[in-house]
Amino acid sequence: MDWPISEVARMSGVTARTLRHYDETGLLPPARIGANGHRYYGERELLQLQQILVLRALGVGLPEIGRILSEQVDEVDALRVHHRRLLEERNRLDALAGTVSRTIAELEQSRKDGNPMTINRPENLFEGVQPSHYAGNMRDFPELAEEIGRRATGMTQAEADAGHRERTAQMIRLAELMAAGHPVAADPVQAEIDAQYRALAGLAAVSAEEFRAIGRSCVDNDAWRTAYEAIAPGLAAYQRDAIEVYATTPRG
Repeated sequence: MDWPISEVARMSGVTARTLRHYDETGLLPPARIGANGHRYYGERELLQLQQILVLRALGVGLPEIGRILSEQVDEVDALRVHHRRLLEERNRLDALAGTVSRTIAELEQSRKDGNPMTINRPENLFEGVQPSHYAGNMRDFPELAEEIGRRATGMTQAEADAGHRERTAQMIRLAELMAAGHPVAADPVQAEIDAQYRALAGLAAVSAEEFRAIGRSCVDNDAWRTAYEAIAPGLAAYQRDAIEVYATTPRG
């Protein structure tokens, strides 16, 4: 039995355009092309599409997915590996959600009492957030990814932890601005985005278009979006839109 591309798109939630792209790049060829020129997919292709979508949900880029699929021999063994990674990711997100929930409760209590928040164990702020998720998901921006990887190898653990804390703190500061009702074009928001851009530009040259693409990845990249949304619902789109304003605003 096989299914036309329109039906596969409906079942999987993947657009027909994306399925055609997967075919054109050799990632997921259809089982056959009908006399009408339409693509048709069999059970084997549906299983392969499932693996692609699982790996995408785990933040794996398409070139790496292609390599993984080409090296696989046994589908059951491959699914066991994917299942284990999904469980690990679920546990990480559970820990991250708990971390954010505790921070919200402590901030609300400190505001209610009128006293600054006291952080007795700073490491608790970062439970469930792994630095590798930042560098690893830069694979769509190879020059930046290469430079980040090169610098990471020369860092001490203390330096890596400090950088990780600052990136997480940036996300939290932006979430607070969003919660306070600041539009993305507001000066405090744009100041945060400017700091982010300068940090990136300190690693490698970043054009306005590249920065806009990074902003879009906050929503389009599954792992990035999950990280932002774990901090605050809507934060991924807020970050994207703030970068869009920053990157398209002329500067003297």
